Amino acid sequence: MPTFLIADDHPLFRDALRTAVLKAWPEAVIHEADHVQALYQLVELHHDADLLLLDLSMPGSSGFDPLVHIRARHPQLPVVMVSGHEDAQLMRRAMEHGAFGYIPKSSDLATLGQALSTVLDGEPWFLPQALDQHTPSISEQERQVAARMAELTPQQAKVLQMVAAGLLNKQIAHDLGTSEATVKAHMSAVLRKLGATNRTEAVSMAHRLDLH
Repeated sequence: MPTFLIADDHPLFRDALRTAVLKAWPEAVIHEADHVQALYQLVELHHDADLLLLDLSMPGSSGFDPLVHIRARHPQLPVVMVSGHEDAQLMRRAMEHGAFGYIPKSSDLATLGQALSTVLDGEPWFLPQALDQHTPSISEQERQVAARMAELTPQQAKVLQMVAAGLLNKQIAHDLGTSEATVKAHMSAVLRKLGATNRTEAVSMAHRLDLH
């Protein structure tokens, strides 16, 4: 029986995805996450799942960052993005960052079922506009940033996101239940892996993966 991972912060849409999955595969095993840290834990526990359905706008993350991290650590796990955004360039960016499909949230249950069946059969599923040769590809700079971001651990990525949100080391340490020294150590590792000289440059690099 197939195993599906569903990561979306909206309960109603998680219900819609669950309904689509169980309609096509009544015996499917489904595990869910509603924020990015729960997602990373879920993937570590069930990295042998058949498919991950990942919301493009997960709380606690920035744009394509979760996709980049998961594809780097678990390349065998097919990831299909689900999103309210139907911009062709966003779809193309998702594809080039390693997504195996992109399903708009406006899709009906029949389309959802067809997309999931296609992916489980080993074929990618994207709307035609994502594949159009006139749709711009990601820049070489974004590609390089994604490769560097993929080297961060989930905790390092979390610290970087909190720095990007304007939090101070003291606030980050409190929220994560750790020490300021540990936060500083994480940021030092982030700067080293990204090749950034300071926090501002690291944040600027992270924003390259935003939904701009």
